[in-house]
Amino acid sequence: MRNISKETLAHLRAVYPAGARVELISMDDPYNTQLMPGVKGTVVSVDDIGTIHVQWDCGSSLGVVYGVDHCKLL
Repeated sequence: MRNISKETLAHLRAVYPAGARVELISMDDPYNTQLMPGVKGTVVSVDDIGTIHVQWDCGSSLGVVYGVDHCKLL
């Protein structure tokens, strides 16, 4: 498990509140077949290890893993 500081976690939760729209930049998951760069979705939550949980417009609900995957706020 990755360690994340309380400050970084608070920052992620402030930047990516539930309901925020995001666009996927990259995802390091060899089993992912649905999510490609550019897909958009809606943030559901940010968990205690910094994973941004997203309901993607394509129907997937894979999370954006802090420090591994990348998305941007729209």
